[in-house]
Amino acid sequence: MTSQNELAMADLAAIRANYSLTDEQRQIVDHVDRVSREVLHPLQARMDQEDWWPDDLFKQMGELGLLGITAPEALGGSGQNEFTQALVSEVISKWNPAVGLSHGAHDNLCLNNLLRNGSEAQVKKYVPGLCSGDLIGGLGLTEPGAGSDALGSMATTARRDGDDYVINGSKIYITNGPIADVILLYAKTDKSKGAKGISAFIIETDNPGFKVAQKLDKMGFRGSPTGELVFEDCRVPASAMLGVENSGVAVVMSGLDLERAMVASVCVGMAERALELGLEYAKMREQFGKPIASFQMMQSKLAEIYTEVETARAFSYRALAACVGLPKGAGGRGEIHKLTAAACLYAGEAFNKAVTEACHIHGGSGYMQDTEINRLFRANKLLEIGAGTSEVRKIIIAEELLRA
Repeated sequence: MTSQNELAMADLAAIRANYSLTDEQRQIVDHVDRVSREVLHPLQARMDQEDWWPDDLFKQMGELGLLGITAPEALGGSGQNEFTQALVSEVISKWNPAVGLSHGAHDNLCLNNLLRNGSEAQVKKYVPGLCSGDLIGGLGLTEPGAGSDALGSMATTARRDGDDYVINGSKIYITNGPIADVILLYAKTDKSKGAKGISAFIIETDNPGFKVAQKLDKMGFRGSPTGELVFEDCRVPASAMLGVENSGVAVVMSGLDLERAMVASVCVGMAERALELGLEYAKMREQFGKPIASFQMMQSKLAEIYTEVETARAFSYRALAACVGLPKGAGGRGEIHKLTAAACLYAGEAFNKAVTEACHIHGGSGYMQDTEINRLFRANKLLEIGAGTSEVRKIIIAEELLRA
């Protein structure tokens, strides 16, 4: 018979488990932290200054076990869940935000969506290469005229022609677009059905009719290649379709919920680095004969940054826990839709506050473009725009609250 004390201990363990990592997750985080600090962090300055992406970096990440986190071990992955994938993304983003952005587009937006929604043949064809880094993945959703209204205003079309589909249109702000081998693309297969007439396709970028129109010059996350993609009578076999025709909206919405939970973790990792840099500088910088960390004004800023980081971490972990085991096609509505939007909203704004205060602690040096805190500061704005702007996130939350 179970004693009251044993029940209390079990309850306590369950409570703590919601905000703590398993031993295996800690080992993974320790490994990713070490290789990110040693391998990825030293690349940061050159990537930002030259908007440079190392040609062999994805293969290197594959060798280091940083890719295919949710893929089965039999296909070259790590066999972990989305929570662990987000922890990996959090740590990578802490040490090199540009790599973190490209890693997320590859490992979550492309690989994990393909894994969740692809056929057995599609998974076997593409996932091993995506896990090893021999293939680089991206996702094509946003268009020049379709940002926040990505589904309703989508103009890219896919027309059935015998055993093929012919794709015409363009996508913009596509992370990894200039270097991708595989793009998970959304296009309208039935214009009369609006958002319900969208289908998903796996596009190999060596297909005739595909081209990178331009590589875009960004304010932050420099080094992570972002581009405009154009499809001109790009012919792909019908087997390239993910799922069935006109079922793409379920793939989009499920993927967006997972993406927002992942973005929250990216914010946490970068905010944690902002705290470290602010603390380090406050201890080192002397004014009026003593370190500025000894002044209560600086101590207040550090305390506020720490509070933002840990609150965002707790919220993001809660959202991620809800994402684990999310059924295929689920998402885009209900509690998970509301929760991931809220976690992403809070984490984005928390990082904004944290990095702004940390940059202020640095004073004049924080305004210099070649400092790490400046790179974090310039990257900040994207995290309140990408994966749905802060305003869109608020709309999602309000709609779900009013729907209940």
